Amino acid sequence: MVMDPQQLQVLLPLGPCCLPPLQYRGQANLHVFEDWCGSSTDQLRKNIHYPLYPHSRMTVRKLAISPMWSNYGLRIYGYLHPYVDGYLFAVASDDNSEFWLSIDESPLNVQLLAYVGKVGAANWNGFHIFHFGLLPCFCVSHRLSAKKRYFFEIIHKQNDKGTDHVEVVWRLNQPGTSFTIIGSEHISLYTNETALKLNDVGHIPQSAASHVSPPRPPSRSVDMLRDDPRDSFYEIPLINETYVRNVLPKCSYTPSYTIKGFPLLRYQGLQFVHLSFVYPNDYTRLTHMETDNKCFYHENPRYLERWGIGPHVWPQCEPPVEDDLFQYEDNDVPPKKNKRPPDYGDDYDNFAFGRKRKLLSEPLEPTLTPALRQASDPLAQETAVSVAPVLDGDKLIKAPKRKRSSKRRKVIRVGRPVHLQTNPPFPVKITPGGNASDSKFRLTADAALERKMFYSSVTPALPTRESEVEEEGVDYEMINPALFDPEVNWGQTFEVNPMDLQVLRSDWIDLQCNVSGNLLLKHSEALPVVEAFMRNLNQKNPGRFSLLRVVNIERRPDGSQGSRYLLELELRDQTGARLRLSEYVYMLHRRLRQSVLGGPSRAEPVLCSPMGLAWNPSATVHFIVPVKNQARWVQQFITDMESLYRTTGDKNFNVIVTDFGSTDMNVELVLRSSSLPRHQYVRMHGNFERSAGLQAGIDLITDDHSIVFLCDLHIHFPPSIIDTIRKHCVEGKMAFAPIVMRLNCGATPQEPIGFWEVNGFGLLGIYKSDLDAAGGMNTEEFRDRWGGEDWELLDRILEAGLEVERIYIRKFMHHYHSRRGMWNRQSVRSS
Repeated sequence: MVMDPQQLQVLLPLGPCCLPPLQYRGQANLHVFEDWCGSSTDQLRKNIHYPLYPHSRMTVRKLAISPMWSNYGLRIYGYLHPYVDGYLFAVASDDNSEFWLSIDESPLNVQLLAYVGKVGAANWNGFHIFHFGLLPCFCVSHRLSAKKRYFFEIIHKQNDKGTDHVEVVWRLNQPGTSFTIIGSEHISLYTNETALKLNDVGHIPQSAASHVSPPRPPSRSVDMLRDDPRDSFYEIPLINETYVRNVLPKCSYTPSYTIKGFPLLRYQGLQFVHLSFVYPNDYTRLTHMETDNKCFYHENPRYLERWGIGPHVWPQCEPPVEDDLFQYEDNDVPPKKNKRPPDYGDDYDNFAFGRKRKLLSEPLEPTLTPALRQASDPLAQETAVSVAPVLDGDKLIKAPKRKRSSKRRKVIRVGRPVHLQTNPPFPVKITPGGNASDSKFRLTADAALERKMFYSSVTPALPTRESEVEEEGVDYEMINPALFDPEVNWGQTFEVNPMDLQVLRSDWIDLQCNVSGNLLLKHSEALPVVEAFMRNLNQKNPGRFSLLRVVNIERRPDGSQGSRYLLELELRDQTGARLRLSEYVYMLHRRLRQSVLGGPSRAEPVLCSPMGLAWNPSATVHFIVPVKNQARWVQQFITDMESLYRTTGDKNFNVIVTDFGSTDMNVELVLRSSSLPRHQYVRMHGNFERSAGLQAGIDLITDDHSIVFLCDLHIHFPPSIIDTIRKHCVEGKMAFAPIVMRLNCGATPQEPIGFWEVNGFGLLGIYKSDLDAAGGMNTEEFRDRWGGEDWELLDRILEAGLEVERIYIRKFMHHYHSRRGMWNRQSVRSS
């Protein structure tokens, strides 16, 4: 029953104002939209159920609410009854909220008076806190008449953080008055909804505050939403079958990967399902979600180094950097350079994962000879600085120049590590028993100020002669431990191997990668097949057809025999009409053929028409969904099916709903009043059982040569879904398990944030005869539970000898929902 709002205009006098009938007094209508993330009211308006189909409908007795919940939206509306003429309003909430008030009792004349976070920002404020001048959460004085009632509406959105609340207050527009919450004595219901079903929505007011939002354009940041000829290819009429009959020679189709008669362990069938390759790019790769799931660019260094991009990228060696610590004379010859860099093994740190080292300064120690220094400190071998001159007997030994290594060696330390310091803050003068200028090399003062090395002992003190090493002008009070940043080689370059990350993927289903999309078929593999088919087509029909474009090619490889192809081509006939061709062909593995003239051999695809592998473009598709107390989702599903029928004009599909005693709506009545071409209804009893509900719908189908599509209630369908199901279901040969994109909380089909459901097989298309041969649904084992029944059914389908086609479908999405209030779950009052 739809109640007329005009029936509520009977008011009883009470002083200067009026009151509604008793059953409407002291309350306001409250609509709750659960399971929706985000903090802005604009995010709430993106909900597909807003504002007509809330999760629940109830009443509230004052305009101050704090449910202590998360990720929900509220819509509160009713009538306001002022007791004087002039007021000032304000609102406080966590998170966003809006307070709308009409100039009269009509919802069409509402105006925004107060708000928190108007432009979708995550603004909020505390209980009864109104930041005048800081946040735009108040309004100026609003003239009201004490003799009238005014329609009001509150929109509130709460995320998963903070203390949720919303309150609307008012005060007289007079000095010295304070704000008070609008209580029950000043509000009344817009409509009494206690006797209405959740699908009765004619009484719900539509206003500027909560009207159905206009369709938003698709997000340009999501590649999958770009236009693609696949999306509308079903609109083009099919080519007459007589033109393509016998174009290719017949061949038997018995793929080696079918396992008929081979017993499988429980859930082992997942290992026998592989992905198909697609050409051209269908943009099912969720590039906008790769920050959450990196299928190729994993953040794990071990993964990157061994299996990721590490093997394809390596640093480029730079020429040696001349060390200016010691300058050779003209007659000196620098040490020989190794032509081949040393092999450090697999455990060295490459440039991408170099560890940060802290170089700590230590007290100055006597300088070591190169031999002793190398024995006691292996780290010195990889440093890029030169070593100060030392004495070996009475001879002054110069340190060799070293080049900076682009690779770091794995250092095996013995005892306490030796800490190095570069750029010491004081000079050190070395006098090796004579005039240093007489040496074969000179230590420059500038270099000594710039570079020095200090060592702390790791072994017992080494013998030195104080007369040979003398330090002057050293202030030991200046030697304090200090931290120094590691040197960065900003000029480091690298080389890279040409690689295609898509080529690195295999046709195995990767359960850890849920954003990658379809495997891409190479250009060089796709076009020769098209050319060979068009050559055979024109030989049979000379000059009749020309190729406009390649719309879609799907390849399922069979390593031991050949590859199955689904060719979808857009053709033009002699009259200029556009036609579509969607045919399965098979390419056999053949050796290269010799040229007739004795020239070089060339590769030529050997195509044939696989016997028994032809899809039926007029097969009826039955969508089966079991439901229980899901009024808003049932209504949305029926609305989507009606839209699908209006868009495609396809009458060869049927909607079957098995209802486990829903009390929130009359499902059968809604189906009868819909514009669906065909529908069936089954009334079930007892607790919700998905397997039993699906099997009950299967039993209603009398045509064994029609397609059963085991469906879910929360699906967003692309217009091409019926045609897609038909093309991938072949009786006696093939079943179809499309991969659906599961939307995140708060995401919409226009802004699809989510991931591909790669491990779910609950959405399945199969011919009725094949499903019966596999045994149907397992209603005994999965009587009191669901989850796993799809994998168990997959095992039996594979054992029956069918192959299961598995591809990602563009714009095929699963709406987010929680299990709260669904099926057999009951609410428990929190203590």
